[in-house]
Amino acid sequence: MTSPASTRLLGRGSWSEAQRVASVLRKETVGGALLLIGAAIALVWANSPWAGSYEALRDTRVGPAALHLDLTLGTWAADGLLAIFFFVAGLELKREFVAGDLREPRRAALPIAAAVGGMAVPALFFVAFNLAGPEGALRGWAIPSATDIAFALAVLAVISTHLPSALRTFLLTLAVVDDLLAIVVIAIFYTAELVVPALLLSLVPLAIFGFLVQKRIRSWWLLLPLAAVTWVLMHESGVHATVAGVLLAFTVPVIRSDAAGGPDAGPGLAEHFEHRIRPLSAGVAVPVFAFFSAGVAVGGLSGLGESLGDSIAIGIMVGLVAGKAIGITGATWLVARFTRAQLDENLGWPDVVGLALLGGMGFTVSLLITELAYGAESESYEHAKVGILFGTLLAAVLAGIILRLRNRRYKQMYAAESRDVDRDGIPDAWDTVDDRAEHQPGWEGATPPGHTFGERRLGDEDDAPPPAYETVDDEAEHQPGWEGTPPPGRTLGPDR
Repeated sequence: MTSPASTRLLGRGSWSEAQRVASVLRKETVGGALLLIGAAIALVWANSPWAGSYEALRDTRVGPAALHLDLTLGTWAADGLLAIFFFVAGLELKREFVAGDLREPRRAALPIAAAVGGMAVPALFFVAFNLAGPEGALRGWAIPSATDIAFALAVLAVISTHLPSALRTFLLTLAVVDDLLAIVVIAIFYTAELVVPALLLSLVPLAIFGFLVQKRIRSWWLLLPLAAVTWVLMHESGVHATVAGVLLAFTVPVIRSDAAGGPDAGPGLAEHFEHRIRPLSAGVAVPVFAFFSAGVAVGGLSGLGESLGDSIAIGIMVGLVAGKAIGITGATWLVARFTRAQLDENLGWPDVVGLALLGGMGFTVSLLITELAYGAESESYEHAKVGILFGTLLAAVLAGIILRLRNRRYKQMYAAESRDVDRDGIPDAWDTVDDRAEHQPGWEGATPPGHTFGERRLGDEDDAPPPAYETVDDEAEHQPGWEGTPPPGRTLGPDR
């Protein structure tokens, strides 16, 4: 007799997590559309008769030379704007592991394993194709390792698929872990020269920033200068400046202090910062970086053919498509094999393969690693960018085909997750008790239905009463002399 699975892979998480992920993905989808527009403009401009003006704009230097910050606009985008992107990624990852569903080790194991597999296997494919390649080619081994969540969501929006909550959460978490692993790789393997005094000095403003945010101080006039000084010193140390964004994010507290009401009083400072800064990251930082990085001159059909035939470009394309698909799917299978877990009953392995191919859209961080590996003026740099663009495009097409073929099932799951028969604001998939009787006049003393929804349909939604707009017990506010005393504030829903 086969023992039951200890847990389910890609199962539906908590309602609060589903709400938060949906909000994040809406913002990232808009950012993905802007990213596509920025990259398209750069490609067209760089291959037009006015290509010289694009290069002149990208190579324009601004900033104080005395501080070694007279950088090109392209470098400001890669080092400065992407620090904002990694700050948001760091906030997201910390929140997930401290207060999100991933604080449970059994839930965290899958996205971590999938991210590691999705980085290791593409790197192996790249190395295999470039062992006999040109000198220095192997420096780009990490290029096909990163996942661009904004690009992936833009593809989902284009193909109009209805990914269920579990797959959306898995995709977002995978991409965030992937990005943080990529920044570790950048810090360790792409630091050409380390200036130890500057690195140690960067820890001073970082520590002060951390002290202030731990005290729940939100004053921008204090925090922004400290963050800027940390970034400058990290840049001077030789470590890529985007690392400063991650380190700053990790100092921000996720859970409210007891003085502020504790964990149940609302979102903590990390979520507050994320809410404020994510639109800047998704709507400005990443699209501008894409504009300055994606402008590769392919040199017509002959130049395009030469680039696509280069071992670097081939290694990147194979890594982004086959490497990501094998790495993420294989890691997921290994987690299932060794934990005796099973996929959620509504999902199958084609869904995992589709998401794994979405993970092959490595645009933003891949372009960053390309510049660090080869330098902006080298021929290998141009070949690598062509490989990234075509590998990302191929992964998007294949993922779109697979996920589109599964869209009928996704629509059914999406409809089930959206159904709210008792109209209490929480879909029935997360709130399994029918408490409609509590919203009807004279229900006191009567036994509410209380049966679970499960897969059963309780009746037509049009038969349900209007939603209960008053969900807070404010009885104290209606009693004489209540002023100055805190009302109970007890939620009457399922969390009471």
